[in-house]
Amino acid sequence: MQEQPHIDAVQRMQDYIEAHITENITLADLAKISLYSPWYSYRLFSEHTGLTPADYIRRLRLSKSALKLRDFSCKIADVAFEMGFSSVDGYQRAFFREFNCNPREYAQRPVPLYLFTPYGVRYRTIERRPIMENLRNVFIQITEKPARKVIIKRGIKAADYFSYCEEVGCDVWGLLQSIKALEGEPVCLWLPPKYIKPQTSEYVQGVEVSADYSGEIPEGFDVIELPAAKYIKFQGEPFEEENYCQAIEEVQAAIQKYDPASAGLEWDNSNPKIQLEPVGTRGYIELLPVK
Repeated sequence: MQEQPHIDAVQRMQDYIEAHITENITLADLAKISLYSPWYSYRLFSEHTGLTPADYIRRLRLSKSALKLRDFSCKIADVAFEMGFSSVDGYQRAFFREFNCNPREYAQRPVPLYLFTPYGVRYRTIERRPIMENLRNVFIQITEKPARKVIIKRGIKAADYFSYCEEVGCDVWGLLQSIKALEGEPVCLWLPPKYIKPQTSEYVQGVEVSADYSGEIPEGFDVIELPAAKYIKFQGEPFEEENYCQAIEEVQAAIQKYDPASAGLEWDNSNPKIQLEPVGTRGYIELLPVK
């Protein structure tokens, strides 16, 4: 009967770490947030995340530092101290142990890395709730995508996010986030038949890059080339993170009811359907190709 209060306590610690990642975070701080003793807070955190608080904080800081080195012209020392490391040498050693490359070399030539993705423990249990009769607003916008490449990791039989994670694992998202995306974030795609290899899944995760991308392709990943295409973007209202399943179902229900002929268009089955990461503050988003 104590499971949910324990999960909530760990989630509060995770949220605190995210909000204070550049500050000195002590076990006493986490205990104050969790409302349990330091010893019990440590035990709960380790049991539910698989990492000690110190390891969790270190890995998150290193991953955030890698994105800074990728996207900005920064001094290694500035990044090290901003991310809470006590010395540049200690930061460089930790970075190499985590990513098997030197931060200075990485800053000069960013390569794909398996970044640490701290999934909230409260959201790991899938809770499907009935869709409310009165759906919230779903906003619709026509948008254009240029010709581009997509670096993808295929599954086996996956048809959605949950089955994909079971087949491939959730760590793929961290690697995709390390590759600078054309529109700032990785994507999930439902591929049309012409892009599906035999014995692989319709649903994949990937990152869109420019059509002339010539960077490193991670081992086990494929590259597909997509033409310029028109999409209808369906975006739900912001939602509480624990209600993400309902937010997805609401948008997908709206899609089922929508007729693109009202805009003088029809569905384009030759291009992939796109799903963005469900983020509560912006609402759930899917993009469907039209012509």
